[in-house]
Amino acid sequence: MSTQARPSGTSSVPTELNGQSAEEEYLVTAESEQTPVLSVVMPTLNEEGGIAECIQRIKVALKELQIPGEIVVSDSSTDRTPEIAREMGARVVTPDGAGYGYAYRYAFERTRGELIAMGDADTTYDFEELPAMVEMVRVGKADMVLGSRLQGQILPGAMPSLHKFVGNPLLTRFLNTFYGTNVSDAHSGMRVFSRDAYERMNLGSTGMEFASEMIMEAGARGLVIEEVPITYHPRKGEATLDSFRDGWRHVRFMLINAPGYLFSGPGILLSSLGLFVLLVALSGASIGPFVPSIRTILAGSLFILVGAQVTCLGAFATVAGEPVREAKDPITRFIIDHVQLEHGATTGVLVFGASALYSGYAIFNWWASGLTALPSLSSSVVALTAMILGMQLVFTAFFLSTIADS
Repeated sequence: MSTQARPSGTSSVPTELNGQSAEEEYLVTAESEQTPVLSVVMPTLNEEGGIAECIQRIKVALKELQIPGEIVVSDSSTDRTPEIAREMGARVVTPDGAGYGYAYRYAFERTRGELIAMGDADTTYDFEELPAMVEMVRVGKADMVLGSRLQGQILPGAMPSLHKFVGNPLLTRFLNTFYGTNVSDAHSGMRVFSRDAYERMNLGSTGMEFASEMIMEAGARGLVIEEVPITYHPRKGEATLDSFRDGWRHVRFMLINAPGYLFSGPGILLSSLGLFVLLVALSGASIGPFVPSIRTILAGSLFILVGAQVTCLGAFATVAGEPVREAKDPITRFIIDHVQLEHGATTGVLVFGASALYSGYAIFNWWASGLTALPSLSSSVVALTAMILGMQLVFTAFFLSTIADS
């Protein structure tokens, strides 16, 4: 589809036909008994400045597609937005909860079409560009189609430079890396998907992170995602987006639902680094001008302990949190699949016991020497590290058992 922009505030001129415009011929109103093929959903919060233009553009798209469609406005406004929407033939629903994501989820559950489109009601998205996106889903080329602003055209004043060159590309890169997707504009609000795809996605967020969750769920469940270049227009009305707060909500949501990247990966890396440092220090080998000392051994011990704890958190998060993208690294999977209460607790007790026996033997020798022959500091640090790891393993086994059975 061409991405040539139309000036904001203009639309195709309707042709009158039997008392109604040609565009309205395919609009399924709330009173109609006809079943729509396409449901177009818009969340609104005081959008009286742009709602009429958006609805008119949707009617033009329905005429081009020549399929019956409904317009569902999920409204939480205090201005004339719902009245204008009803006058133009849209069905207005009022969410019983707050949040951008909840407004969409509430409306999706009340749509009737086998295809669902979504977009904002502030004129930033040109709904006359819907047909190309809808057709890709109709013919089975994709389960979900995104309107890509970054591959299309962003009109002057439509998107802050920070969003265009930093925020959106960076968040999209995170999402593609964490969830195995390959999209250019993960936070575009203009999307089309099938009802089957919607029902396969386990959507639950209520805020702005809903945009990320949809792509995360689609990627995790193997849905086919395609993109179509679109034009992004300046908005009408007051912006409700808080760049840093909402950006952080997206990042936090992506990390929490990818424990392999948040916990397991860093944990294994820290433990491996700590083990390497500890072995080098114990061997007495020097690396160039660097000569390992007791401080090196302490650093290696600390890395091992912190890494082990963080890795365990990855297992906890995967079992208890039911994240979109479970941790799949071999160590975390081994802990989840094989470390049962009895096995984990027994191994932990054995590690702790062996370290405690060594420590007891060292203390006995020290006492027998009249408190003069101090045990090796390096050996003491290693023994203490092993004792703590043993205790961690015992409590990890008990905690995993508790949350798995809850």
